[in-house]
Amino acid sequence: MEDGHGRATPTWLALREPADAAARSSELVDALVDALAGTDTDADLAAAGRRRERRAPGRRLVVHDLGCGTGSMSRWLAPLLPGPQHWVLLDRDADLLAVAATRVPERAAGGAAVTLESHQRDITRLGPDGLSGSDLVTASALLDMLTGAELDRFVRSCAAARCPVLVTLSVVGRVSLEPADPFDRQVEAAFNAHQRRTVGGHRLLGPDGARAAVDAFGRLGFDVLRRPSPWLLEAQDRELVREWFTGWLGAALEQDPSLVARAGTYAERRLAEASAGRLAVTVQHEDVLALPR
Repeated sequence: MEDGHGRATPTWLALREPADAAARSSELVDALVDALAGTDTDADLAAAGRRRERRAPGRRLVVHDLGCGTGSMSRWLAPLLPGPQHWVLLDRDADLLAVAATRVPERAAGGAAVTLESHQRDITRLGPDGLSGSDLVTASALLDMLTGAELDRFVRSCAAARCPVLVTLSVVGRVSLEPADPFDRQVEAAFNAHQRRTVGGHRLLGPDGARAAVDAFGRLGFDVLRRPSPWLLEAQDRELVREWFTGWLGAALEQDPSLVARAGTYAERRLAEASAGRLAVTVQHEDVLALPR
């Protein structure tokens, strides 16, 4: 899943891309399309009598994708949004950006052109004007990796841009494996503690990231919609299941070495089940759409 420096590898990101695409909330995409078109996004907003400013017809949509990795968000979302688009991909990993730059998304819905540019940047250090000129901000699998201070900086930068923000696939700390094993819950607890570990004197949000983002956007005057976006992995996903399980267990053992004594036979059995297509895994995530009023 990650290399020895805690960075996601291109191989892992390619392996998970189809599962990510299947999991993300289509309902929030519909709401986003309505918001970009200047129409009400759901019954609650309609009842409140709030409507969005309509974008000029044919104007290019500028999207900033934060922590873009190899660009999977742009490849998934660009074909679902109408009109010409320009994506600005930001990531601190030059190797991932190099992959993203060679894989331009399909055309937009309706056949309009999609272009992109990429910049190596640490998105945890965004300034107040870091997203200026953006019509949409996106990110994926990001919130659980931030500290509280980094989340606050991220939300405030988005608020300064006054545009919709779509953040997908934030882990929420719940997984299920079938067939179940009593040891699953101990591994889950240790993994969640690892997600909340302290790095450089600062505690990561881990499974609390999505909820913290919802609260932060709400305090700054955004309407926030949230929907589940679970990975539902079965026999056809056996390679992804094996890789996910290995990383999941490894992080848990790093956090709680007392589990090591029981982990050997557990891992052997689970990996054999995965290889045979007999292990089904559900990993719960949450998608968040924040809309400025």
